[in-house]
Amino acid sequence: MSAPLRAYERALQQKLDTGDATEHTHRPTLVRLLETLAPDVQVINEPKRIECGAPDLAIRRPLNGVDATIGYIETKEVGANLDDAERSEQLLRYRNALPNLILTNYREFRWYLDGERRAGAHLSRPDELQSLLLDFLARAPEPIADAHTLAQRLARLAYLIRDTLIATFEQGKQSSLLNDLRTTVAKTLLPDIEKPEHLSAFADMLAQTLAYGLFAARCYHTPPHPFTRAAAAREIPRTNPFLRQLFNTLNDPALEEEPFVAFVDDLVSLLNCADMSAVLQQFQQRTGREDAVVHFYETFLHAYDPRLRELRGVYYTPEPVVDFLVRAVHGLLQTEFGLPDGLAALKDADTPLYILDPACGTGSFLAHILQFVQETLQLQGLGGLWNDETRARILERLFGFELLMAPYTIAHLKLGLMLNAHAHRLGVYLTNTLEMPSEQIEMQLGPWRVLSEEAAQANRIKRDTPILVVIGNPPHSGHSANRVPWLEQLIRTDYYPKDARKEQNPKMLLDDYVKFIRWAQWRLERTGQGILAFITNHGYLDAPTFRGMRRALLNAFDTLYLVDLHGNLRRKETAPDGSPDENVFDIQQGVALLIAVKRAALPDASPSTDSALESADSASWETPDGQTLRVFYAEVRGRRAVKYAFLRENTLETVAWTPLTPRAPLYLFVPQDDALQAEYEQGWSLTDIFRVHSTGVKTHR
Repeated sequence: MSAPLRAYERALQQKLDTGDATEHTHRPTLVRLLETLAPDVQVINEPKRIECGAPDLAIRRPLNGVDATIGYIETKEVGANLDDAERSEQLLRYRNALPNLILTNYREFRWYLDGERRAGAHLSRPDELQSLLLDFLARAPEPIADAHTLAQRLARLAYLIRDTLIATFEQGKQSSLLNDLRTTVAKTLLPDIEKPEHLSAFADMLAQTLAYGLFAARCYHTPPHPFTRAAAAREIPRTNPFLRQLFNTLNDPALEEEPFVAFVDDLVSLLNCADMSAVLQQFQQRTGREDAVVHFYETFLHAYDPRLRELRGVYYTPEPVVDFLVRAVHGLLQTEFGLPDGLAALKDADTPLYILDPACGTGSFLAHILQFVQETLQLQGLGGLWNDETRARILERLFGFELLMAPYTIAHLKLGLMLNAHAHRLGVYLTNTLEMPSEQIEMQLGPWRVLSEEAAQANRIKRDTPILVVIGNPPHSGHSANRVPWLEQLIRTDYYPKDARKEQNPKMLLDDYVKFIRWAQWRLERTGQGILAFITNHGYLDAPTFRGMRRALLNAFDTLYLVDLHGNLRRKETAPDGSPDENVFDIQQGVALLIAVKRAALPDASPSTDSALESADSASWETPDGQTLRVFYAEVRGRRAVKYAFLRENTLETVAWTPLTPRAPLYLFVPQDDALQAEYEQGWSLTDIFRVHSTGVKTHR
């Protein structure tokens, strides 16, 4: 037995002989053994962090110019059954998150690499034990060169940060700075987040933001200086004031002592070892399915917590969908709104071009619009106009709102890398789009005032800017986590069926995507004209519950283009040849494109009326203001690749549209056989025959 192990065994026995030794008693003995075996390491035993869910010992060593955590040790009582400890929820969480981990009862040692048990040894076999410990201490974080692996590793550490934050608040040990951040988020973004039962939502938000914020800082970092937590705030461009403030505050002594900061340092170590040049190359690649930035976030969120993605309706938007909607808007601006340059309208015009993505997520639509404008100028032989002045003018009119901090961070990163600029103020704001724009936002004091400043700027855009285009992929979530009384009242007033008493399940009209459609309608009505271009759940096209919504959209817009992309697994939809009908997203609910055009009202025009709709008997009819109301429908079924090809190869002008005649009482947005419909209506309604009815079998009846 080597001298260090003899000294360890002797000290361990001396403590046991006292009769009152606990698990904590032996930690200093284990620390001396480890630091003797590897003099260049520092073993940290931080009780405060342990209470909040961190492993008992952290081993740090200088690496690439900074102290990096190379491994962790979780200790149990001498003689404790390690089989039981190995099966515990705590250790499973550690094994999933920490790539280099030892579990020990001070006599037996089990070593785990990337979650799998690599080796085991006992003090009774000293040579094996010393070899295990030396191998454990020799491990260094391996360089990561691909986005998928990096997203997985970031997600695991973010999960530990989340759990540590929850434990810190539950034990009432949070600093005033951390408490103030939660209060400010509640006042500016999510009012419910301050409630005790919603603590995990705040922890989720902050953990994701720390992981992605550090990732953003690392993307901007320039060698040869090492990447550190202290330097992260300097690496973030001034275009993103919230992230800069967050990382400045992380170095405040009051926050430095927070238990979760230890794992933030582990994030820094991980990113410091990453081959970012290889990872960033993937950001420049585009495929038919998605771009690498969005894939990175989707992978992260899936590894971190897939339930959170479902709750907030977070899904990437495939590039062909984005491309089709952007080109459709470009063409309509040219033909309907007097802007011959479409999205590339850089000069002041009678119709100023302001564009908003109200749920911008990772910024796919905003980035594609910028790319589209650049390519349009190049095709016109005006590539030289794509300069700092032009980009600044576009960014003054291009806005994105996002509720979740992590995708907001990625949107800033994505656009910043794309523009290769630190000087432009990006119009991407952290805000709850659906909240009523007030005359005055309550400004917060202290380091978190940047949140209220962002909310105030977004509020002014919502309230005062004449937005001409609302475009994007709003969240789809039937059980909406975004409760907004003013907007829900608008929906009840305008979208609920006039005969709502007959409706068994009107709550689906409060799905997030319906809220965003109603919000976009409200915003364009304030402007007086404009284009709405969304991809959403397709349920509103024909479900009876949505008859009032369809009627309201016919009243609000002059032209509707509807592309049903189907892919509804719940309806078991198939292609015309019987083959599978795939969704363009990785979801079960079918989707559709909605492109709605509202022209400026004529000076002497009166609003369109319900009677005008009910008396219409053709696919194209005049509204009371003399304009023509048109509804056009198309559908695509089949494999995902077929749908992508359709979107890439077509424009609004080339799609084989079917004109529709929506009629009372259902105003269906799908084709109908009028002859059969008339015959069908002659029959008795089942609800007239069976006066007591419900939506399917219910066990409580």
